[in-house]
Amino acid sequence: MGSEQQTVEEILDLAATQFKVPRESLSADDDFFHKLKIDSMQALSLLTRLEQHFHIELPDYELQGISDFRTLAQRIQARL
Repeated sequence: MGSEQQTVEEILDLAATQFKVPRESLSADDDFFHKLKIDSMQALSLLTRLEQHFHIELPDYELQGISDFRTLAQRIQARL
């Protein structure tokens, strides 16, 4: 299990790849809906990809209200 910062970096890498944005334009405290210009369906596809990448399952109730990469990483870390 890596550090929270490592988890953040992996999330940012995956998000940049999936939504074709420059990795260096993303940071941990960004609101991913705003920064990636995505809607809730696209966010779900990102979450599915993250679940596969980290080999975890994130219940919907744990993700309600989360819109920044750092908090997402904290939720993922808690499941690792």
